[in-house]
Amino acid sequence: MGLEKVLAISGKPGLYKLVTQTRGGFVAESLMDGKRLSISLQNNVSVLSEIAIYTLTEEVPLYKVLAKIKEKENSQPSSVGPKDGKDKLEEYFFDVLPDYDEDRVYASDIKKVLQWYNLLQKHDMLNLLDEEDKAPASEEEE
Repeated sequence: MGLEKVLAISGKPGLYKLVTQTRGGFVAESLMDGKRLSISLQNNVSVLSEIAIYTLTEEVPLYKVLAKIKEKENSQPSSVGPKDGKDKLEEYFFDVLPDYDEDRVYASDIKKVLQWYNLLQKHDMLNLLDEEDKAPASEEEE
């Protein structure tokens, strides 16, 4: 399983693992509590492998940002929590991604990235980040 099977669903907290597709959508399992949900095609769903973070020069794929956090934290939970103040979150993110675009990446986005990292770490899914690095280059990188 790669990050293409890990989902963020708008309006729902945390991350979800794609279980199976149905006629009208799909079934996803929450990484927070293990509950399964039936998600219709009307829901706004983002696949983690498709999300990117704005920098001053380009958009960096989320898996690369998560890999930098993993490296900084030695595969442990992040030292800065989502409940920390805006200044502390921004300072931490500057250590991880020094050229991120402050005008387009908000403190709420940083909180979400840290929450997602901690969920992946808790469920021993950080190895998926290594798999993304080994994946063949996408059309965007040509």
